[in-house]
Amino acid sequence: MGELYLALVHAPVYNKNGAIVATSITNLDLHDIARAAATFGVKRYYVVHPAEAQQALARRIMGFWQEGFGAEYNPDRREAFTRVRLVANLDEAAAEIRESEGQAPLLVATDAGRYPNTVAYPDLRRRLEEEDRPFLLLFGTGWGLLPRDVANADLVLAPVFGPDEYNHLSVRSAAAIILDRLRGH
Repeated sequence: MGELYLALVHAPVYNKNGAIVATSITNLDLHDIARAAATFGVKRYYVVHPAEAQQALARRIMGFWQEGFGAEYNPDRREAFTRVRLVANLDEAAAEIRESEGQAPLLVATDAGRYPNTVAYPDLRRRLEEEDRPFLLLFGTGWGLLPRDVANADLVLAPVFGPDEYNHLSVRSAAAIILDRLRGH
């Protein structure tokens, strides 16, 4: 079985006007995606942000739940946060995975669009179960990953669609749905 890693990219991403920006790290994304990662066996959850001030904020939030009162009050959250790593860019995450696993990860982007290298959930799930290699699942904050990051991915996961036209999930909701489809029972 391949190891599954997850990266939440805060920069560079798009905002709703199509400008390239850095988004803020949020408490809810840290907590909820860390908990989903722990639930579905993600080996490491990378929070990608180049700004030291944003990384310091994330360390402060995580520190509360990993040490002292927060860790005693909610040991499950402490456990979930052991999977979180802060990195400045995707290259750092990929390098850490390569060092740990002995091979580069297969990059799998998430996006609301379809691409020539789009893969369906059952196909990626099968690959995760059968291949002995690391997979890095990429999520973008704001209005999504840049086209260059999607183009650099080995695969693009099929979008999450509901029964209607509306298609704008929070990244933490999308991450939970996707992880359940790939690893749930």
